[in-house]
Amino acid sequence: MKRLVRRSTLPIVLLLLVAAFWASSDFQEIAAGVAIFLFGMIMLEEGFSLLSGGLLERTLERSTRTLPRSILFGFVTTTVMQSSALVSVVTISFLSAGLLSLVAGVGIVFGANIGSTTGAWLVAGLGLKVNIASFAMPMLALSIVLVFQKRKPVRGGGYVLGGIGFLFLGIHYMKTGFDDFAGQFDLTKFAIGGVAGLLVYTLIGVVATAVMQSSHASLVLVITALAAGQITYENALALAIGANIGSTVTAVIGATTANYMGRRLAGAHVIFNSAMAVVALSCIIPLKAAVTWISDNVGIAPDDYALRLAVFHTLINTIGVLMMIPVLPLLLRTVERWFPAVEPEISQPRFLSGAVSAIPATLQVAVAKEVEHLYSNALDLIARGINLRRAELAEADDLARYVEGATQTLDVDFDRDYELRVKGLHGAILEFVSRRTGGDLPKDTAERLTELRIAAERIVRAVKEVKHMRANTSLYTATDHGVATELYNELRINLARIVIELDGLAVADPRRRSILWLEDERDRIRHEKTLIRPLVEQLLRSEDLDALTATSFINDANYGFRAMKEMLEGAQALYSDPDESLADVERLLSMDDDDVDDDQDAARSR
Repeated sequence: MKRLVRRSTLPIVLLLLVAAFWASSDFQEIAAGVAIFLFGMIMLEEGFSLLSGGLLERTLERSTRTLPRSILFGFVTTTVMQSSALVSVVTISFLSAGLLSLVAGVGIVFGANIGSTTGAWLVAGLGLKVNIASFAMPMLALSIVLVFQKRKPVRGGGYVLGGIGFLFLGIHYMKTGFDDFAGQFDLTKFAIGGVAGLLVYTLIGVVATAVMQSSHASLVLVITALAAGQITYENALALAIGANIGSTVTAVIGATTANYMGRRLAGAHVIFNSAMAVVALSCIIPLKAAVTWISDNVGIAPDDYALRLAVFHTLINTIGVLMMIPVLPLLLRTVERWFPAVEPEISQPRFLSGAVSAIPATLQVAVAKEVEHLYSNALDLIARGINLRRAELAEADDLARYVEGATQTLDVDFDRDYELRVKGLHGAILEFVSRRTGGDLPKDTAERLTELRIAAERIVRAVKEVKHMRANTSLYTATDHGVATELYNELRINLARIVIELDGLAVADPRRRSILWLEDERDRIRHEKTLIRPLVEQLLRSEDLDALTATSFINDANYGFRAMKEMLEGAQALYSDPDESLADVERLLSMDDDDVDDDQDAARSR
């Protein structure tokens, strides 16, 4: 969608720019200032992305548990990064990955709207009163040295420093461009008063912000034009209102590749900013009076319209948030009705989308959740493949008695269910991961995606192993075949116990989850496998087992133990976390032997 918009508007934008360049050389300086400013924002976003090392993502997850904290987070991050667009993209990415609630996402949008007003204060209060170009030059010179360094934090710092330098330089060129332009051409003769002026200039603000996809850039343009006397104060107010509406375009574009949660956030963003614009336009006269009163009381000069515009921008955004908080439940119900939760087919991906790819942290989480989804499908098929019902396993007080009593052969089309519920989902995960690992991903993210791909492959192999043993398992457990039935039931008990344990692992609190018992379980499985052949040979010698049944059971036992091994090793890859593993080791080293045994028993019981 984003590419389509850019492709369709590119010829028009280029033609308009060339015509404007030909008409006025001073306009070239204004356009160059806008371009430099936008390039500075791109560098700033890239720098914070490298500099944070996942800090933004971790902070977002921890700092949005209540609405006030979400609003504060949106305000602070937008103020620091001077990019509400980046905050919106990160928020949509986290929503799509299931790491944020819709309330928290909307709260961040509220805070980001207020945070976006700080840019107007910086430009009006500093950029127009100080020769900031003199600060930009040394910043750019220093930044280029840092950008070419190998360490990510150093490179990130270089991008941030360079981004600030380009922002300053862009503001300088826009200011001087408008000053020179004013000597040749007076744009104020195009000023429109009254209601018509409000509507026309609001629309211009919407279009300008949508094209540049940056309310910061459009506001800087408005402020510099206002300071140069090229637009009237009333028309500037309308442009600021339009910029607020146009700022929703980035969120809408980002939501086109998101799931229904991302679309809900984009819808809430549009409703919020549009409602705020309607209120601002309807109450423009009392708002102007409020701006005058505030400005007079804080010492802003009557003719300093740039700072008064900053006051107006802050006022309407703050009023908008205060206005929407009481009706937040209604807003949420509205977007939930517009974008209903679509429960995907069990065979279709639930978390993989273009939106989660924007942030490495959400990319990892989304793929991990999709692999968990695959595991759920696979474990269900594995249980039914040995004629057990997964839901009943967790409720069984005596697992051995339940398995021995499960003599009915379940009506399962194993090949069809494998194709529909496992193979297709596995293929989607492989395709998604393959496309992302080929890009410029951080090393730890690429390694984690590889681990998750391996985990997916292992559970698929486990399903295939169970498929091979299904026929004989059904044959020897549907009716009593003496020792053979006991052997197959013992094999089923081992498989069922691992299904139960992995189900418990999936629902455990990640902060308390321990995977150390998986290695112990693998050791136990290896040991029990070594006992199979001697046991079968003994039963053959005692004539409790005939040769044909013995051969079948040895083959099926190999299938079963390989399935258990793949299930356990896959779960270890899925739930492994270097930080958590290290914490587990440190915790166990501080215990004595009895404590360790008790802790591992408790982990198994979960």
